[in-house]
Amino acid sequence: MKLVKIILVLLVFLVNLAIAPASWADKPKVSKNHDYVEMTRTLNRLFAERDAQGNSPELKQQIDELQLQKAAIESGITWGQCRNETGQTLAIYGPAGEESKSGSNALYFLADGETTPEGWDCNGVYLPNDVQAAGIPSSPAVFKILDGTRLVAKTNPDTSEIVFNVPPVQDSPAKDLSIPNVSQTFINSRIPSPLAAGEIDD
Repeated sequence: MKLVKIILVLLVFLVNLAIAPASWADKPKVSKNHDYVEMTRTLNRLFAERDAQGNSPELKQQIDELQLQKAAIESGITWGQCRNETGQTLAIYGPAGEESKSGSNALYFLADGETTPEGWDCNGVYLPNDVQAAGIPSSPAVFKILDGTRLVAKTNPDTSEIVFNVPPVQDSPAKDLSIPNVSQTFINSRIPSPLAAGEIDD
């Protein structure tokens, strides 16, 4: 009789595993992700613009790119990655260390040819007061990076402007990123920051 009960319990357990939906891990709550909220706001503005003015090729491309970025965040990616191909040191924003009292972001320095580690959340690129960047009207400024983005910064050899492989998000204020007023020469004099595994944002 004991053997029958054990077999019955095991059978019920196996049937439950086969039928019940997976419940080991919760799906990420994207509605609380700051980048997701800002991206949704930007997409709503672009949809309204499309409805009012028509669907130009540039507007369609912006909408399509943002929808793909939104899908990346919905998949659970909670970090962005930066690559520096500018020929100079790049100042980037990322998660502040636990000892920092300045907030959730800090300024780091990324050497030319370097990429931030996977999982380390690159939140933006600082543009110094003497640097021009495509799509950014004035500097100093911050080019905000959304979660799920692999950003590459290069220098246009004809104009000396910094160009990015993704468009700026216009509705993405960098209110949590402090914007100092320094030159590219000052940034070039900084030793690149070691972006250690201890700083990785899971």
